[in-house]
Amino acid sequence: MKIVLEHLTKKFPSRNKKSRGEVIAVNDFTFEIPDGKLVGLLGPSGCGKSTTLNLISGLLAPTEGKIFFGGDEVTKLPPENRGVGLVFQNYALYPHLTVLKNIMFPLENLRGAAKLSKEEMTKRAFEAAKLVQIEELMDRKPKELSGGQQQRVAIARALVKMPRVLLLDEPLSNLDARLRLQTREEIRRIQHQTQITTVFVTHDQDEAMSISDLIVVMRDGLIQQIGAPQEVYDNPVNLFVAKFLGTPPINVFSGRVEKGMLFIGQDAVLAVPGVPEGKVNIGIRPEGFIPREDGPLTCSFLRLEVMGRDMSIISENKYCESSVRAIINAEKMDFHTGIIHFALKPQKVFLFREEDGARIFLP
Repeated sequence: MKIVLEHLTKKFPSRNKKSRGEVIAVNDFTFEIPDGKLVGLLGPSGCGKSTTLNLISGLLAPTEGKIFFGGDEVTKLPPENRGVGLVFQNYALYPHLTVLKNIMFPLENLRGAAKLSKEEMTKRAFEAAKLVQIEELMDRKPKELSGGQQQRVAIARALVKMPRVLLLDEPLSNLDARLRLQTREEIRRIQHQTQITTVFVTHDQDEAMSISDLIVVMRDGLIQQIGAPQEVYDNPVNLFVAKFLGTPPINVFSGRVEKGMLFIGQDAVLAVPGVPEGKVNIGIRPEGFIPREDGPLTCSFLRLEVMGRDMSIISENKYCESSVRAIINAEKMDFHTGIIHFALKPQKVFLFREEDGARIFLP
């Protein structure tokens, strides 16, 4: 089911008594979600991603704009008639009902021609449970389940209605790190298996990048960038996107361009022919550093952090916003002085305008 959002805008009355204006949570959001794809809405808290999800579901009515499911406009259609399955952060399971009853609950509310017999509801519930691999837990109550199992019940309850669209709002936030990894892999598997168009809301860029076909990076209700996860990571359109994607985060330096060379302090670190002269912000991905004795970038070595297959060289440079973090292969390295030199990988270096953070693309 293709979802089309046209100039979607949502305004809320301001709660500030001194300012009676409006708060724009979603601002002129236009985007087409392809049929059968998993799209991640990604951004910091308050960026409008959950509001966008609630507009798609029908829980909120847009101030302006239109929503289409396939060729049908659903802008004014109530949530129960849109054919959406919703999964929230807090699971929202009924504690007094078994897993089976929790999954069946949406089916028991069907009326008219859509009404199912008890046998049909039970069959559908077990099919949904099998999909999320909890069919052996059907007689348990929610309190007898782990957090990951409860989340699977919530997903099965959303899938049992055979929705046209699956909407997931921060579904992994309450899980520990290992369980988050396992559950997001399950969500990806289920989405591939069912081919249901899915919108996944998260502030965790690792989650969004690992399971999404497309990501939409948002800030203050506005779309910043749309693209395949690797494409957005490799080619951020502005400094906000570059800083938001990546673990560890990108290293940001203050620098300048003079006579076709990029300078950080007095170090001429990279040739940038054709770039206008002036001050710039420089983003360097952690994997963009090459420790080399004759490297042009000079930093003060602080320590090593071993992370298994990789290690991080932590150093300082007074022109960097924070400590400089360079990721290299985990191998023994000895630093006998407090100085380390780096060469840079050009494809991992990004330039941004100092005044507004817009990307300066190299000619």
